[in-house]
Amino acid sequence: MKFLCLFYFAPDAFAGVSAEEMVRIDDATIDHDRKLRAAGHLLYASPLVDVAEETIIDRRPVRMSQIDGPYSESKEVVGGFVLVEARDMDEARALFADDPIAAHARIQIRALRDGDEHSQTGGGRPEPLL
Repeated sequence: MKFLCLFYFAPDAFAGVSAEEMVRIDDATIDHDRKLRAAGHLLYASPLVDVAEETIIDRRPVRMSQIDGPYSESKEVVGGFVLVEARDMDEARALFADDPIAAHARIQIRALRDGDEHSQTGGGRPEPLL
C-alpha cells in the first residue's frame, strides 16, 4: 500500500532553534529519508516552499477565485510530504517512530486509494508514480 504523509508545522515550530541546530535537524531528516529509501519504503519526499508563496484555488460553489498566500484555515501549515510504501497503516506509522522532524511537526498519514480512475491511464493500465 502507498501512504501520503503530510507534515504540519506550527508557525513557531522552530522558534529558538539555532542555525547550527537547524542544519543538524535537516541532516538527520535526510539520513532518515535515506534509511527509508534503502529499506524500500520511500517513494518520494520533499519539503515545501514558504507558505507566503502558496496560491489557493477555490471553485466553490461555481465561481473561481484565487488567493495568494499566506493562507491557511488553521495555524499549522503543511511544510512537507513523504510518499511511502508499507504493508499496512501500522507499518507506515512505525516508519516515523525515529524521524527527527517528528519532534517539530504533526504527521498525518493517509492511504492512497488503489485502482480508481484517477490513478489509471487509457487502457486501464496504472500510471507510473515516478
